[in-house]
Amino acid sequence: MAQHRKPGSPSYPWRRPFAAPGAAHRKPRSGGAVRTTATLTLAGAASAAVAGGGTALADPQPGPDQVRSEIDTLHHEAEQATERYHAANEAVARAERELERVSLAADSSTDRLNEYRRALGSHAAAQYRAAGMPPEVQLALSSDPDTYLARAAAMDRSGDRQADALTGAQRQLRDLEQLRAEAAELTEELTGARDRADAERDTVETKLAEAEALLETLTERERQRLLSQDAHATGPGPGTAASAAAPLAAPAPAAGPRAQAATTFALGQVGKPYGWGATGPDAYDCSGLTQAAWSAAGVALPRTSQSQSGAGTRVSRDQLAPGDLVFYYPGLTHVALYIGNGQIVHASRPGTPVRTAPVDSMPFAAATRPA
Repeated sequence: MAQHRKPGSPSYPWRRPFAAPGAAHRKPRSGGAVRTTATLTLAGAASAAVAGGGTALADPQPGPDQVRSEIDTLHHEAEQATERYHAANEAVARAERELERVSLAADSSTDRLNEYRRALGSHAAAQYRAAGMPPEVQLALSSDPDTYLARAAAMDRSGDRQADALTGAQRQLRDLEQLRAEAAELTEELTGARDRADAERDTVETKLAEAEALLETLTERERQRLLSQDAHATGPGPGTAASAAAPLAAPAPAAGPRAQAATTFALGQVGKPYGWGATGPDAYDCSGLTQAAWSAAGVALPRTSQSQSGAGTRVSRDQLAPGDLVFYYPGLTHVALYIGNGQIVHASRPGTPVRTAPVDSMPFAAATRPA
């Protein structure tokens, strides 16, 4: 997206490509489409201001506080879309795994069907070599009693094998028909999941472009002050010399070694930038940080904050212990890791690095204990 930025305009740390499963299916889009949306938003406001034909603008430019409020809203909407994007990519991965399973089952069923066909073909060839004479007639014409009995036993076995082969072939044909129907359904599901992922990614990029355009309406000093502010933070803002070296309060003792490992890992990421769709090691989004922290402790978590809320045991606000996952907002669209002493560590928003914050700095929704 950097190609549409004006010369000399700032570089924003959240403007990074996604690094998530399913990205290969993206269809190319025109380079200026996303930015155009944000530009039109601002241009529309300016046009409305002079529509009356007066000599002065009807409405002043929004002040820094209003810009910050609008940017916060855009970032929250983008975070919601990001979680839906991750969910859609999880659906893509599930559909691909199921398609692979169905494909292997169809291959196996086809092999068995071919075996039954070969058995039926061998029986038909034997009848042809006998000039089409019915087996009963061939048996009656046998003059040797021993030969008669041997042929009778062989005929019974041949008849049984033929019946088994026919029944098996019919069963495999039914199985293949069912597998083909399942594959068609999964293909449709896969296509829909990929389309949803594309749409949500477009939403995220549009929201980010609008936020960037709003920032560019401010002076350089106002931009830096806004980017250094974070209502959820307890430490210095991004870009300050102290942001990387600020001492962190020691976390409270965790309930077990895995929770301790997850807490230690998450605190070790403090100061790293926020990145949409990022799971480390250089940048994180909110659920990417918690997933990586618990992965370092040997526990696999799902990708999205909503899915992570179902991993482990639910705990109440007053039962929180270091390592617990804390979820915010009604849709559980943000997740942090509790470190004790009323504090969390989280990847909060674009432009703000991973940092600690009070547990009640956002609307608490739920909490879980993965292990």
